[in-house]
Amino acid sequence: MKFVDEASITVVAGKGGSGSASFRREKYIPRGGPDGGDGGAGGSIWLTGDSGLNTLADFRHARHFKARNGQPGQGGQRTGKSADDVVIKVPLGTIVTNTETGERFGEITEHEQRLLVARGGEGGRGNVHFKSSVNRAPRQFTQGTAGEERGLKLELRVLADVGLLGFPNAGKSTLISAVSAARPKVADYPFTTLYPNLGVVSLEPGRSFVIADIPGVIEGAAEGAGLGLRFLKHLQRTRLLLHLVDIAPLDESDPVAQVRLLEQELARFDRSLAERPRWLVLTKIDQLDPDRVDTVVADVIDRLDWRGPWFAVSAVARRGLERLTGSVMTELERLGDTALESE
Repeated sequence: MKFVDEASITVVAGKGGSGSASFRREKYIPRGGPDGGDGGAGGSIWLTGDSGLNTLADFRHARHFKARNGQPGQGGQRTGKSADDVVIKVPLGTIVTNTETGERFGEITEHEQRLLVARGGEGGRGNVHFKSSVNRAPRQFTQGTAGEERGLKLELRVLADVGLLGFPNAGKSTLISAVSAARPKVADYPFTTLYPNLGVVSLEPGRSFVIADIPGVIEGAAEGAGLGLRFLKHLQRTRLLLHLVDIAPLDESDPVAQVRLLEQELARFDRSLAERPRWLVLTKIDQLDPDRVDTVVADVIDRLDWRGPWFAVSAVARRGLERLTGSVMTELERLGDTALESE
């Protein structure tokens, strides 16, 4: 299914049913008095989280959602039937915003979590409520109130513990396919990843984490170059970033310059994202002569003056992966259930 991370929909809750202006009419009971019942409530519209969904693609065609109206009241003080609510399933990580006011309604982050986005109208009151000592035969009743109607913007930001960050062909897709069951497209040309991929890295029973691979970043991404800003936002909920850089690029570009350039793009896009814990992962060490690996890695680390954790790996040869994933799991356990607010 095509990955879609933004959608606009219109929701219209149901109107409440009208109250009834009825009078009791039974044999041998003259002047029975008012007995009009109340109208039923209109249906409301809810969003609910579904862990089985990972895209907003369903909303490319279904963009209008309307609940039914409540039924009117009837004689004999019978209340009209209330309409059923409409429940719309969305993937976890969906942010809901009012398109007219910009107000954020909330976000769906848990399975079966419910969010009310349009409340149904209340049913009108029947004439039985207007009976008094001076008005014994009231003909008054009230109409049901209108249901809420509004436009909503749905924006999906994937939920993952760890985000993979890097330029095209840095080896992100190969890494995620090597450490998890995810099977993204892998090829020897840039921009093979066109949408985020999620994978679960399981070390042992009870110890696992979710990792996200986004399309490669290029210079100017923060201003919209390439796939840029559209997918950088998916890293805003991750607790740890793995910054992948090709240690032996075919175009002989400098890995150090690539790291610095990507750091600038992060800072221009979101300062808080740039300040998030970020580990350096030097990839494709299998492309170097075994005798040169330590020297080349040491040179990159020294020129970067890198103070944080770093790893040298080969996803193809499966070298260094166990140490990397084990260290990530330990760090996530140390961080605990730190909740990151979306901007």
